[in-house]
Amino acid sequence: MSEPAAPDIEPAAVEVIREVLSHQRRMREGGCTGRVCLHCVRHHLDAVRSAMEAGRRIEFVLPAFPTKSPNPAKVLGPLPDLAEELALRFLNSLCERIGEVYPPGAAILICSDGRVFNDLLGVSDENVTAYARALDAMIRRIGATHLEQFSLDEVYSGAGHEDMRSMLSAGYAPTPAELREEVRAGGAPLAMYRGITRFMLEDLSGPGYTGTRSALQRKCRDLAYRVIQRSRAWGNLLDQLFPTAIRLSIHPQPCSTEKIGILLADTPDTWLTPWHSVAVASGGRFTLMKRAEAEEAGAELVYVAGSPSHYVLEPAVEPAVPRSAAAPRSTAVARSTAVPGTVSPAAHRDSWDQACA
Repeated sequence: MSEPAAPDIEPAAVEVIREVLSHQRRMREGGCTGRVCLHCVRHHLDAVRSAMEAGRRIEFVLPAFPTKSPNPAKVLGPLPDLAEELALRFLNSLCERIGEVYPPGAAILICSDGRVFNDLLGVSDENVTAYARALDAMIRRIGATHLEQFSLDEVYSGAGHEDMRSMLSAGYAPTPAELREEVRAGGAPLAMYRGITRFMLEDLSGPGYTGTRSALQRKCRDLAYRVIQRSRAWGNLLDQLFPTAIRLSIHPQPCSTEKIGILLADTPDTWLTPWHSVAVASGGRFTLMKRAEAEEAGAELVYVAGSPSHYVLEPAVEPAVPRSAAAPRSTAVARSTAVPGTVSPAAHRDSWDQACA
């Protein structure tokens, strides 16, 4: 049984976890309650407390930033743009805020999983390499000193890309039968399977696809299992390589599990990520939208240094309503874009806007 934490460590550890959980990406009906879930605070407290007791930097591992979606209806192109930059700025600012509570600070290791499953998405290894290099350059350019990248290339240095994926799967992946059994049981595995299937369907239904919708749906249901299988293998490997790190995830997570789902952007869709979307400036703040949706809404594309960067969407001006026709103040209802069953984006939006300023 571990020794009790020093009195000054305990409140600082709680504050760090609360800061991270204020940006939590929650699974619908996953069991979390309140603006900051106290069950999740207690679940992850030991890992933060252990780092503080040892006086070491708090380390987070985030499998993310794989490669851009191959569907031009969702993104501007194969390289990172302002959508990624804003997410990187937010993550770095999160570490800076932790440093204000705990001086040794924090760091986030971005474990790019693009090489893990890019072949299943129809994305070339060359595009994965170009995306990772551009992301590295972006991290340096914006001075995100709390962020680092790690990839499969560093695990199997010198091996061919196909061999890397084969060795990863052989050593760390669950069997397809095991995954199918988990999905049939429902809960979080089923939600993950459905979410990945949806993404695969969107990514592969670009202008280059000529088959039927039903054939693509069947293909994507099979591919979703393979994506999850390799993602699970990557996660298992990362657990082995970084046993004391706190695991973050871009996917919504149920309450009190080994991963903390984290929002990377202000968006009403808790599954949308910078590499599946574009950044849209509107009303003094940024949000994420699919490219086609931004253009349909009338957003204008902005170029920076000759490259497409983001969109600007002028807020719609509502016509004036005569006082006699206006709803009484007492009956007005505030609207929210939060997805039912997820954390309200209001708390996350403040930090997101600060990072984007």
